[in-house]
Amino acid sequence: MHSLLDALTVRSSAKSKRVSSYDRTGGNSDYIKVPKGETVVLAEMEGAGKVTHIWVTISSKDTMSRRNLVLRMHWDGQKHPSVEAPIGDFFGQGWGEKYEFVSLPLAAAPKEGNALVCYWPMPFAKGAKITIENQGPEDIDSFYYYVDYESSDSCDTDLRFHAWYNQELTTPQQGHENEWAILGDTPKNTTDAHNYLFCESEGTGHFVGVNYYVQNPGPVWYGEGDDMFHIDGEAWPPSLHGTGTEDYFNQSWCPDTLYNHPFFGTARAPGRGNDEARFGWMGRTHCYRFHLLDPVRFSESLRASIEHGHANCLTLNLASVAYWYQTLPSKPFPQLASAEARQPIQEVGVIEVHRWRDAWRTTKTGTPWGTEK
Repeated sequence: MHSLLDALTVRSSAKSKRVSSYDRTGGNSDYIKVPKGETVVLAEMEGAGKVTHIWVTISSKDTMSRRNLVLRMHWDGQKHPSVEAPIGDFFGQGWGEKYEFVSLPLAAAPKEGNALVCYWPMPFAKGAKITIENQGPEDIDSFYYYVDYESSDSCDTDLRFHAWYNQELTTPQQGHENEWAILGDTPKNTTDAHNYLFCESEGTGHFVGVNYYVQNPGPVWYGEGDDMFHIDGEAWPPSLHGTGTEDYFNQSWCPDTLYNHPFFGTARAPGRGNDEARFGWMGRTHCYRFHLLDPVRFSESLRASIEHGHANCLTLNLASVAYWYQTLPSKPFPQLASAEARQPIQEVGVIEVHRWRDAWRTTKTGTPWGTEK
């Protein structure tokens, strides 16, 4: 097959099936409730098959439901999940927010990003289970969903879909923040030990992408950090070493622009759609890159990471969901951050910047302009 549409010409004996939240009485209450503190099974399939499409929309008093609801998926009876992430972040919605997002495998569709859509194919050989856990303070009043899948006599691949959420409030490795040599010489970095981690897996498979959510508390460019992919336990330098954050996301020269390509882009950028003016690259940026034609292949293991600023020189509030396919059994994920720890840090704004300027002028004995050294 040479194109996405070639598969439509191939005859298949698979049966098309769906699990959804439709009203079993024939009425129009086509949703389920997800009580706080409880886990609900959305779909449980037996035998062999493949999930082909998922759609979700949520109505709740909990304004942070997209961070408080945890999506999990299990394949072939494995006890620990192969997918574990807050539902918003999984579908490409950072910080519990709602905004429109367009890509080939994932989307947040109108109205106002309320429709969460997934087209990642998810094969299984001995059953599958998809659950949602409500870790928030409120019941979810209305959770609407489709899970479309195919059932078949056998599964033609031993690779299973995986997705993992990570977050970190980074600290500068040199002890103070520095970028573009503003506060001293540019440091060097010959290790990935202090990088922000996208994915660390064991098995055979290929990495297919990441949603990357950056909250920057300062105005300087956050994206001098290089991506690094260490394959099968190799030492530094890795087989894949990048040249900068925006370069990995197929962009260039410190962008602050909304751009949605099927494979890559920026779905949210500082100041875009906000009334309040921003400073530099201060604020929240959501970048994405999907390796749909250029998967990163590994035979034994993969460690995928990125620097937070060149040589890990910046404090950034980072979160991500990485996506990959690999053989089972997979390595269990680290403990998921608690719902409280997942709440976004308040954004820095005009008032905070004014206080910084006043503090600078005070330390410089009342210098009038603030650019004096």
